Amino acid sequence: MTITGGCQCGAVRFEAESLGRASICHCRMCQKAFGAFFGPLVTAHGLKWMRGEPKRFASSNKARRGFCGHCGTPLTYEYEWDGKPVVEIAIGALDDPEHAPPAVQVNPENRLSYFATLHQVPDRGADDAAKMQDFYDGIVSNLHPDHPTDEGEDWPKG
Repeated sequence: MTITGGCQCGAVRFEAESLGRASICHCRMCQKAFGAFFGPLVTAHGLKWMRGEPKRFASSNKARRGFCGHCGTPLTYEYEWDGKPVVEIAIGALDDPEHAPPAVQVNPENRLSYFATLHQVPDRGADDAAKMQDFYDGIVSNLHPDHPTDEGEDWPKG
């Protein structure tokens, strides 16, 4: 099975032959790179860039992080292990993130104190949701669809 994915705008698309172990990383660099509580990553085996390629930032002396130069979507965490290159892909960049359920959490010493209780944060109430409906109804998304598109199609749109 081929696994596909890419950035928000469609300027960068990839395919992987298979996926390895998925993780969520709590280190401060992942928090910053993803702008989130953690970095969700999965090892990509047989990775090929099908459209464009990420720009890269050396976040440390041992790793680079790839991102779309057009829309900023975090895409990769790249490093060497036992002298071999390893590329981990952002789980959210997969066309179907359900292919990569996290199997392990890493760098727990940097886990945010409220992470374990996030499931207790209440959902937005029905009254608030109703107030926002006009806003939501007016959204026209520029998000690339979650499937491969032809090279001739107009991507990125934004």
